Amino acid sequence: MKLKVCGLKFKENIIQVAALQPDYMGFIFYSQSKRFVGEDFQLPGISPEIKKVGVFVNATIEYINEKISKYKLDIIQLHGDETPDFCEELKPLVKVMKAFGIEENFDFKVLELYKNSCDYFLFDTKTKEYGGSGKQFDWNILKNYNNVLPYFLSGGLDLENINNLLTTSNIKLFAIDVNSKFEIEPGIKNIELLKKINMIPLKR
Repeated sequence: MKLKVCGLKFKENIIQVAALQPDYMGFIFYSQSKRFVGEDFQLPGISPEIKKVGVFVNATIEYINEKISKYKLDIIQLHGDETPDFCEELKPLVKVMKAFGIEENFDFKVLELYKNSCDYFLFDTKTKEYGGSGKQFDWNILKNYNNVLPYFLSGGLDLENINNLLTTSNIKLFAIDVNSKFEIEPGIKNIELLKKINMIPLKR
């Protein structure tokens, strides 16, 4: 299982997190987020083995392409109302991850529309906002997923429920995506807490 640390924005903290060698690091290019990197963001050099993920919400193709080029993004994570055609247009440039908010009555059939235009899905807790709630949904719902594409799991992940997920869950997932439960404040990750994830056998 892979590990993604999302919502980074400050140089020194990015360097500290990169030293822990997560598989993915996420940077939010959505101005309404508390973790928005800002328009003058300077991304320090990190190991090429760590994949850089740009998070966008209903952005234009032009804006996304600009950030792909400027920051050499490996993956784009789309958290808005992006259509399959929109995803398809970006796929030749980078890998595409489409996020979906999950609730009790989520219809997994909608994913069929995206399976050929995306490389990954991300499942987060359904809220009025676009992700970042810090709330966990009922993971048992994911037993209904047919594993067409590998998926990332987000939404309120902390040390306790990550342990429970790995020891008691029979859902299949590709990666866990941690954010708010591993922060000192929005955009600043708690390095000591992240080190404890590295002590958990994620079977990566």
